[in-house]
Amino acid sequence: MNLSRRLLATLAPLAFTPFAWASADDCQLNLSQPVLDYGLMNRAIRPDAAPERKLGERRLSLSLSCSTPTDMSLFYRAMAATANRFHFADRGTYQMRIRDAVLDGQSVELGLIAGVGQAPAETAAELTWRPEHGVVPLQAGTPLQGRTFSAQLELTAWVDEKGMQVRDALTWEATGVFDAVAAGRSREATLRARFAPAACEPALSNGGVVDFGNLTINDLSADKATRLPPRSLNLRVGCDAPTAFALVMHDNRAGSATDDNDFQYGLGTDSRNNKIGFFSLNIDPASASADSFARLYRTDSFGGNGAWSSASANPIAIAKTRYLSFTDSAGSSAGPAMIQNFNTTVTVDAVIAPLNSLDMSNAIDLDGAGTIEIIYL
Repeated sequence: MNLSRRLLATLAPLAFTPFAWASADDCQLNLSQPVLDYGLMNRAIRPDAAPERKLGERRLSLSLSCSTPTDMSLFYRAMAATANRFHFADRGTYQMRIRDAVLDGQSVELGLIAGVGQAPAETAAELTWRPEHGVVPLQAGTPLQGRTFSAQLELTAWVDEKGMQVRDALTWEATGVFDAVAAGRSREATLRARFAPAACEPALSNGGVVDFGNLTINDLSADKATRLPPRSLNLRVGCDAPTAFALVMHDNRAGSATDDNDFQYGLGTDSRNNKIGFFSLNIDPASASADSFARLYRTDSFGGNGAWSSASANPIAIAKTRYLSFTDSAGSSAGPAMIQNFNTTVTVDAVIAPLNSLDMSNAIDLDGAGTIEIIYL
């Protein structure tokens, strides 16, 4: 025989407790949907001025049915974030509201309780279900027993703005357990939200092709490096939302630059594998614009992990490893601003090695190539 039943049979006539405890076999606790999915979030949805963003609301129905009148107290076990919200992953919270409570076919009020059998701290037709609390159906302020209890739940989730600034796609999940203590039943609920990183697309005018035309030996020096007249391209970066990003460039002719450093890229080699020269891509912040900023200043950092340089108006070349970004605050070392649409002129400077170091028996093609990469910060 179940021990709880024996105790109830003994104590009930003496009226020592107003609560009936049922066997788990006699009760069923159900949720209309155990997984609440808030969908895919991306930063194309512009944030407002608030420090957090509402992810949305999700609703579910809860029901508890027992074969005999039972204490219908329900508790929700989940990690607390604040007095009125639960923890949702690293930078999120959620709140749960309960309403439309019905006991044995009759609408009832709800009481917020800190423990089974305790007096309600708050009563209403609709309540915020606070962490470390339960709810119980009431009539005239008195907890009720019953056979069937149902209610509607609304769960609202938020994420702070930094939580949206992801560099890789990720999924948040949080779980909580609805616990019908007297009925001996529990059900787990899962909240889920997926986050996509910002997407930025770089584009260069003329398809990124720089043509220096036909050069003759009369245009070049036999014993000195020759700097060619600069060429210009327009670089545009469009993002789906304001984003902190940086620029780097990969040398597609790595090892062929005659002056090989972080800012110089190879022009390929001649038929005898002699290095032809090098080129660089230079940006003058005075030619750059973004969104509604009055003007931009450049700032850079080693790999984005170190300190950012003091923002200045001095021109700078796009590097292979040093991150180049922009801000609207002169002298700031706080790093890049959040930018959605960026435009600038890129000046391409090419230098040809001395002719006496090259095989001039055949025509030489300048064969420099590089790939600009967007780094999300």
